[in-house]
Amino acid sequence: MTPWEMAAVLAAGTGAGAVNAVVGSGTLITFPVLLATGLPPVTATVSNGLGLVPGSITAALGYREELRGQRRRVLLLGAGAVLGGLAGAVLLLTLPASAFERIVPVLVGLALVLVACQPWIARRVRRRRSEGGPVRRDGGPLLFTGLTLASVYGGYFSAAQGIIYVSLMGMLLDETLQRLNAVKNVLAAVVNTVAALLFLFFAHFDWTAVVLIAAGSALGGLIGARTGRRFSPAVLRTLIVSVGTVALVHLMLH
Repeated sequence: MTPWEMAAVLAAGTGAGAVNAVVGSGTLITFPVLLATGLPPVTATVSNGLGLVPGSITAALGYREELRGQRRRVLLLGAGAVLGGLAGAVLLLTLPASAFERIVPVLVGLALVLVACQPWIARRVRRRRSEGGPVRRDGGPLLFTGLTLASVYGGYFSAAQGIIYVSLMGMLLDETLQRLNAVKNVLAAVVNTVAALLFLFFAHFDWTAVVLIAAGSALGGLIGARTGRRFSPAVLRTLIVSVGTVALVHLMLH
């Protein structure tokens, strides 16, 4: 990498760490930058997954106050995250690169739709809560299954996995958004760590990209966790959709 490319990857890692802590979809920032440096899609995904681990951990630590009283829920859903993350990482390593190159544009497109629809999902959640109904403390088998499948997606390609987590929990749990966001950060950390352990031994990755994203995401995770409540969701959503659209166009043209 040239010095300018290294600076861009570091900045993208910082932005991704902050966005992941607050909203999710930080991969939509780092992934196109890694592609722009010349890395193949699969190598870029593996390098990105390894580099984002520190950021997901610092984000989870930053939300530790909101995690109080959720130990049982985190342990239960975390077990599904381990299984799903491992399955997704295995799929990434076993499926041919041509399959990945065909699947990723679809996944990025789906992620952008989820980001754009987040306000509508939030309104539906608020409407359901205002109408009253049974308190759902763990979401039951439906939430466990849904989050496990979302973790398969996260282990394969992590863009918007956090938004999928929050959307599922918001529809099936009666909790504040900040407490759900705290659980989301833990689940993302679990999936990223499980996938990273597999990638370290069985995947090809770029150490320069990994180190730069790791340094940036660790800092970004702390920044996002501390200041996330001050950011406008509309601004963050616009940034994610804009960068993700560039990534989608890039993938479709190449």
